[in-house]
Amino acid sequence: MLEIMNVSKTFNPGTVNEKQALKNISLTLKDGDFVTVIGGNGAGKSTMLNAIAGVWPVDQGHILIDGQDITKLPEYKRAAFLGRVFQDPMNGTAATMGIEENLALALRRGQSRTLRAGIKSSEREVYQRLSAFKNSPPSALSGGMRQRAALIRTLALEPELLLLDEHTAALDPKTAAKVLETTEMIVNRDKLTTLMITHNMKDAIVHGNRLI
Repeated sequence: MLEIMNVSKTFNPGTVNEKQALKNISLTLKDGDFVTVIGGNGAGKSTMLNAIAGVWPVDQGHILIDGQDITKLPEYKRAAFLGRVFQDPMNGTAATMGIEENLALALRRGQSRTLRAGIKSSEREVYQRLSAFKNSPPSALSGGMRQRAALIRTLALEPELLLLDEHTAALDPKTAAKVLETTEMIVNRDKLTTLMITHNMKDAIVHGNRLI
């Protein structure tokens, strides 16, 4: 499903700030895999996710999804089949818009914009059923509720690959456990191919079917 083949990335090459973040990284995920990746600060975990998401070009190697080489595909085009939840609950959401509006934005990602109504009346019931939250802006929610809302928003487009970028690191242990429980329930239910990075060894061992 996901193939990373001999990918390398060096930041600020040829300067005193040169940093090789990835060196000949190779990794394969099969359909339905839930892979957890653990490592210390600076190990290259988020750099690997940024490479998959297309945040910046890699220096060498190839990245394939379902056999399609996406190495040179821009980030906005990868967004059509990649979903990502960030460490900061406010990343990936529009803080001043309601949950329904955030879901509408997610479902319209990659489509042309017009001046028609932001949310159709026929959609509102679906959004309410999906979110299970009042239509408050994410900024008015607790950290755990924001992260669950961000997860639901990311999954609204039914991505082929879900990237979890330390999405519980900013939460207290009790709330983090609830978010992880929700995450695993959704991943298992929908048989999502998932790559989760974490600093927490217990979380890395307990969740998913493979640990790196």
